[in-house]
Amino acid sequence: MTEPNGAALPTESERRLYQQILDQGGRVAFREAVEQDSTGVLRLLELGLLVHDAADRSLTAVNPRAVGDRISTELRAEGTRMLLRAEEMPALLGDLIHAYDATPRRADRSSVVQHIERTDRIRERVRQLETEVAEEMLTLRPGGVSPGDHRADSLERVRRFLTGGAVLHTVYEPAALLDGATVQWAETVTGWGGRFRTLSEPFSRMAIFDRRIAVVPASADNSNAAVVEDPAVVSFLVAAFERDWERAERVRWRSADREGESVVPVHEQVGRLLAQGLTQRSIASRLGLSERTVAGHISRLRELHDAETLFQLGWQMRASEDPAATD
Repeated sequence: MTEPNGAALPTESERRLYQQILDQGGRVAFREAVEQDSTGVLRLLELGLLVHDAADRSLTAVNPRAVGDRISTELRAEGTRMLLRAEEMPALLGDLIHAYDATPRRADRSSVVQHIERTDRIRERVRQLETEVAEEMLTLRPGGVSPGDHRADSLERVRRFLTGGAVLHTVYEPAALLDGATVQWAETVTGWGGRFRTLSEPFSRMAIFDRRIAVVPASADNSNAAVVEDPAVVSFLVAAFERDWERAERVRWRSADREGESVVPVHEQVGRLLAQGLTQRSIASRLGLSERTVAGHISRLRELHDAETLFQLGWQMRASEDPAATD
């Protein structure tokens, strides 16, 4: 640990020297202390733990509490200066940012598709594109949120992006409703203007930035990605996203710790899908659950609705979804 001026705090030997001076009443002859450990004496003087009285050529120990208060004050002052500097930085680089944004991108056809290997490099490239996006971000995310999405700097970037009038549309799988981290993220960002839906059909990961650059998988395990800048290809991918978005289902995102409410219970989701005529296997696949788990939920629903058969349960669930269906 160091002080703001870079000087290290006392070493073990310097602490022992200070303790020895305290053992002698907190006051010793300067010559005697220097002969014992000249380097330690100089360091303790530098830190302010000792003061030299030239009149009687002695050293006096200073209360460490006062020294600690001084260092704390200096650290807080330095921290304040750094925060102010951080706030000023975007403005200081404003002319360069403007020049970068205003520079036309050359359509170099030899590099309109960039292939990136390794997931860490892919994440780094996507984070860079997220910092540069200005108007719209469209994403298909079958796996839910990433661990880094909940970082304070990531959330603040999204908040500024959306409150500035930009658009964020994201499609998840229905299983995302069962993931607390994804629900909390979607609920928070929805409050800023983000929009999230779920799509039961299989789809691949994709991100489109300002309808100018798209990132799509280049391997089945998502360990490779392609960054596409060709306008025709990006336009095709935007159209594909918009078709998926229109087919996706609007859902209410609500985390379990908000006002004592929770997301749609699993058994209720099972009931809704059962009312649509889906089989037990189809429901398990759509919700990302095992067939055994789905069977357990169906069993509880049969007890709740006093249904003797699965057909009867499905009929009753449809009736509860649409009362007119019984007419």
